[in-house]
Amino acid sequence: MIKKEMIKKHLLTCSVMLVLVLISKLNIFSTTITEKVVNNGNISHWTSKFIFIKSNANAYSFANEALPVNDARVTRKLKRSLYKHNFKTVQSNVLHRKAEKWFPIIEPILRLYGIPDDFKYVPLVESGLCEGTSPKGARGLWQFMPGTARTYGLKVGHGVDERNNLRKSTIAACKYIKELYGEFNSWTLAAAAYNNGSIKLERAINKQNEDNYFRMSLNRETGSYIYKLVAMKAIIQQPKKYGYNNYFAMTQPTPLLNFN
Repeated sequence: MIKKEMIKKHLLTCSVMLVLVLISKLNIFSTTITEKVVNNGNISHWTSKFIFIKSNANAYSFANEALPVNDARVTRKLKRSLYKHNFKTVQSNVLHRKAEKWFPIIEPILRLYGIPDDFKYVPLVESGLCEGTSPKGARGLWQFMPGTARTYGLKVGHGVDERNNLRKSTIAACKYIKELYGEFNSWTLAAAAYNNGSIKLERAINKQNEDNYFRMSLNRETGSYIYKLVAMKAIIQQPKKYGYNNYFAMTQPTPLLNFN
């Protein structure tokens, strides 16, 4: 009788241990499976071993959203963008001169509207090297199309074009960017939508079932847009590293802009 009781206790102990092992395994797996969760109608971001939190001031990032530089594809695209914008390739000190002139106007407006400081590089990418009106009709430092400009409070037409007004166009850009962030809940995606339009980006997200910019397949321009911004940021912040030794020397005057 005692022997039977001991056997029963032994079996019960083994069963408990087996259950505990199974539970621990399930807990381990639950932390490694990647899911997309919907909270209040908003899609949360995918997680990946390649995406990491910005660890120091020298890390490549945009709006505090770090690039997954341990991803070979991302690293390749970033290196290509840095090469295309370095002094050896572009040979333009104008970028630094424009940054020196524009940023004191742009930065406080971005802060006022709660937009990350890194968006100040958008005008340099959009119109820094080639000002004027694009073939599609976009104009000004923030390259607004006429309809979008009017939507966000700029006057366009009848001899007036406030897209060329730095202060007013920056305010309009802030309103637009803030709206895009509210839609995509990511500054990286907001910047991509600024370039490609929110409708097209939303379609791409739904079609690919992916809301991480760095893992999405986008058109050539939008697919390289964030990399251009990061490259511009790196070159402006560390000019000598990218060949701009005498970056304040100007051979040509910067075109006058309307700051009022």
